[in-house]
Amino acid sequence: MLGAVSTALDAQSQAISVASNNIANVNNPDYSLEVATYKSLGSVQTQEGEQSEGISVDVQQERSAVLDQMVRQEASFTSGFTAQQNILQQAQAALGENVSNTSTSSTTTSSVSTSGLSAALDDFFNAFQALAANPTDNGEMQTVVQQASILTDRFQEVDQNLSTVQTNAGSEAVSDTDSANQLLQQVAQLNTQIAAQESGNPGSALDLRDQREGALEKLAALIPVSVSEGSSGEDQITTTDVSGNSVTLVNAGAVTNTLSISAGTVLAGSTALGLSSGSIQGELSAGAGAVQTLRTSIDNLANQIVTSVNGAYNPSATVGGNFFLASGTTAGTISVDPHLTAATLVAGKPALGSGDNSIATAVANVANKIFSTGGGDDIDGTLSDYYGTAVSNVGQALDTANTQVTDQTAVQTTVLNQRQSVSGVSVDEEMSDLMSYQRAFQASSEVFQVVNTLLDNLVTNLGSTSG
Repeated sequence: MLGAVSTALDAQSQAISVASNNIANVNNPDYSLEVATYKSLGSVQTQEGEQSEGISVDVQQERSAVLDQMVRQEASFTSGFTAQQNILQQAQAALGENVSNTSTSSTTTSSVSTSGLSAALDDFFNAFQALAANPTDNGEMQTVVQQASILTDRFQEVDQNLSTVQTNAGSEAVSDTDSANQLLQQVAQLNTQIAAQESGNPGSALDLRDQREGALEKLAALIPVSVSEGSSGEDQITTTDVSGNSVTLVNAGAVTNTLSISAGTVLAGSTALGLSSGSIQGELSAGAGAVQTLRTSIDNLANQIVTSVNGAYNPSATVGGNFFLASGTTAGTISVDPHLTAATLVAGKPALGSGDNSIATAVANVANKIFSTGGGDDIDGTLSDYYGTAVSNVGQALDTANTQVTDQTAVQTTVLNQRQSVSGVSVDEEMSDLMSYQRAFQASSEVFQVVNTLLDNLVTNLGSTSG
């Protein structure tokens, strides 16, 4: 009898500890609800009849492997979209333009404000238009040279800014890759600790399992992973290569493939991975995708301006007679020809007299020319329209990323709430359980005291009788 009561006290004490631990971890995002379940230790047949041998407590986590995998998957998508959003925001800021997008049910139109490269482009051709109206005015000539310098500086500034954005994206991807490798090591170490602690008692390393799941979710935010648990409680972590084949990253207590980045490709060991989500993928894809496309478009614009303005300013291709340096055909290299100054600038053909404005007019008209790649040009449309489209594409890509982040965050929240309904701690429920366990403990203590008193009296009486 006393032994059965003693086991009941132990079991109820454990249950109280479980409920207290649940309440203490109510705000711990990596913690999953622990449940104490009483189990009978059986009974024995005595001369007095059948007697219970007491009870024990089995402590288990309320965790769903399916919901955990869903949480990791949605975290990976959310993180990937957020990373792209961040890079695109940097790219838009690098342009120095304010883009206003107006969406309807079927189309999206964009307008670029009068700032940044767009303003410099307009001011440059407006200066030539003013020079055409006053071809002998020295002040207008100085303005043309000044606006040309501003335009080339603005091209180079934008190119440098976008290059910095790409560098930042690559650096963030490398940093996230380092973090992913640290998390892989952490998971491998936890695998070893869990296997050792659960030897002979499967599923008992509850705190370590919580730590491992927290690490896995941080890892999934960086790179998409799949998780499968072995018979010893050790997780195997895999991802996929470019062909969709499984690649093992962690097997039991060992990291089998370390992550790295080479030429914009994420490698597991020497295997190229085909990432579809996660912050690393988002950073690399935005830097090599939308940002590089924008840089290429601006390079094409710079080359078209150099070619067209030089062709209008120096149609006979006289050596030293170009307006822009002929070799500066990218946004990063465009520059005014070093021989060009306000004193050497010409508005018209010298043979036609000082009042001729044919050259200034020809250059001014470049602004309104419609170019075509089908006709051998570098761009389609006018210079301003082409640039406006390039900038608007970034704005629309950012709008799409913003929508994706908003929608995906809602999906992730839904899945987290689903898991919370299974694994989350309810303070009210735990307080109710705690009170129940405490009352049971008190009752068992009273029974123990009664039995102990009876035994003492019995021993005392037997001693008196024998004396």
